Amino acid sequence: MKKEKFAFDKTNFILLGIAMALVILGFALMLGPSTTPTHFEPDIFSVRRIKVAPLISLAGFVFMIYAVLRKPKTQNE
Repeated sequence: MKKEKFAFDKTNFILLGIAMALVILGFALMLGPSTTPTHFEPDIFSVRRIKVAPLISLAGFVFMIYAVLRKPKTQNE
């Protein structure tokens, strides 16, 4: 019985999982206390929420594009 050809192989799915974890980590780093009308929270302008978290999310999205476009290796029989 011939093995069916899939668009992705095992490595593609692992790379997609890593990319999704990076995106989720980036969004989780953006979480924190919010400012209310009666209390100003200066943490909304922290380096973690303004620079680090968006860069990690962006890296996850770029890595996801690579994982989708990566061509699986073919096995010659």
